[in-house]
Amino acid sequence: MIRFEDVSVTYDGALEPTVQGIDFEVPEGELVLLVGPSGVGKSTVLGAVSGLVPHFTGGTLRGRVTVAGRDTRSHKPRELADVVGTVGQDPLSHFVTDTVEDELAYGMESLGLAPDVMRRRVEETLDLLGLTGLRDRPIATLSGGQQQRVAIGSVLTPHPKVLVLDEPTSALDPAAAEEVLAVLQRLVHDLGTTVLMAEHRLERVIQYADRIALLPTLTVGTPAEVMAVSPVYPPVVALGRLAGWSPLPLTVRDARRKAAGLRQQLEERDTNASNGRGAVTCAAPPRGRDQPPTTRTRQRPTPPTPLGAPHRWFRRNSTATTQTTPYAAQIQALSVTRAHIHALRHVDLTVTPGETIALMGRNGAGKSTLLNTLVGLVPPTTGSVHVDGAVPHETAPKDLVRRVGLVPQEPRDLLYADTVAAECTAADQDAGAAPGTCRALVAELLPGPGIADDTHPRDLSEGQRLTLALAVVLTANPPLLLLDEPTRGLDYAAKARLVTLLRDLAARGHAIVLATHDVELAAELAHRVVLLADGEVIADGPTPEVVVASPSFAPQVAKILAPQKWLTVAEVREALS
Repeated sequence: MIRFEDVSVTYDGALEPTVQGIDFEVPEGELVLLVGPSGVGKSTVLGAVSGLVPHFTGGTLRGRVTVAGRDTRSHKPRELADVVGTVGQDPLSHFVTDTVEDELAYGMESLGLAPDVMRRRVEETLDLLGLTGLRDRPIATLSGGQQQRVAIGSVLTPHPKVLVLDEPTSALDPAAAEEVLAVLQRLVHDLGTTVLMAEHRLERVIQYADRIALLPTLTVGTPAEVMAVSPVYPPVVALGRLAGWSPLPLTVRDARRKAAGLRQQLEERDTNASNGRGAVTCAAPPRGRDQPPTTRTRQRPTPPTPLGAPHRWFRRNSTATTQTTPYAAQIQALSVTRAHIHALRHVDLTVTPGETIALMGRNGAGKSTLLNTLVGLVPPTTGSVHVDGAVPHETAPKDLVRRVGLVPQEPRDLLYADTVAAECTAADQDAGAAPGTCRALVAELLPGPGIADDTHPRDLSEGQRLTLALAVVLTANPPLLLLDEPTRGLDYAAKARLVTLLRDLAARGHAIVLATHDVELAAELAHRVVLLADGEVIADGPTPEVVVASPSFAPQVAKILAPQKWLTVAEVREALS
């Protein structure tokens, strides 16, 4: 169905090809997953299938790409629209209408399908993707994850033979991601649809793939074959490598069947450690320390006291607190109503210096709205919000940036200059920082070749845009840092760098609140997890207590090793050592 014949792509001004030597075939009715580190050309390969590369992006394509027998060099994207449906990383750039139902129908209108066919397919797609309750909603009022589902639905309604998907689950909560992937699997197995997909969150998608194509070396094989040699792999594979399991497990179910010995080993290690200390129960160290938790009854404490702050205990049940705890942010009885929609209801939340909190919950639960109230973009309908002693929506922007900074779900919303250098210069001026402060942060956050000064922000990868936006926000050194879905578009290596950076910021006293669907990120980084549902807080506590018992929000390691409360492969590695 899709055939690459010695394909290389070189963009205008580039010294070398972005991809080269791409030569493989995707048969009809297969789901093939493109994997590899950021920047190896996965989006370019996908764009070559839809014709966007080179007709829209420019540059030179050598070799040949055919889709259902059509050569993409001689067929522009509109001439491939009846056979190829494409969803990119940014759903907003995909929309051409204002409401959900109109967007689902637009592609079929363009192809001239009969009205009765259009109506039936719209209803089917609304049901498939759980969008029935949103059919009349303006797209602009939807959450990022809801917009992602609408974008996917809009390419499903014309019933294309080929689906090209770039990070299709990046903005979806775990349950919604499973629903979308189940739909894709049904299309592949029941209708013979061919799917070529790039996705960094391999823990979500690897079990659905028939084959994997690993870039840049282009290793093509079954998931088990490729994961044995891949430099990027999900936690279940990392745990399998650590434990020496063969063949490597690809799913939690496979891993649990192999994990009895590992659970026993960890149990014996805990028992021996407890006996050696007189069965003392100890708390786990803060995240980022190289010391493993010591018993199965461990709990993750709140972060250490920031430098210069009064000495205090942070544990929730502690009676040792002798001084009033200063708050980086305090929310009391907060409710927000927007366009007759109750986005938040009676939310109470405090954030202390040095603490990292993960806001989690399904798409539309109110996570982004909560962040926007903290940064003053959305005023409270009722209740109060205070950040570093100020009321955000009543504080001048030039003063607010020194108190709180938000990296939004779409980092480009912060980037308005024509070059990276101009963005950094503007950030230094806005923050009153010394010239070169922002540029130094970019270099620190993105080691290696980095980003050239004259690069336009829109030409950056998703990870590079996030890095630049984060540097712009950190230039003002705000004590409260907010991030909305910060791992969208990041591979495992980039995510590890982000975790290291955020841990360092927390250790220096910055409070961090991040809204995320990335359960692995929360397990790795967060001291507390706050679960939202329909705008209300339904759980607020130490990360192990909240996520381990949740079938949706538990990380892979927790599911594999339950009932023991291990969250990450790093914890297990430290314990075994």
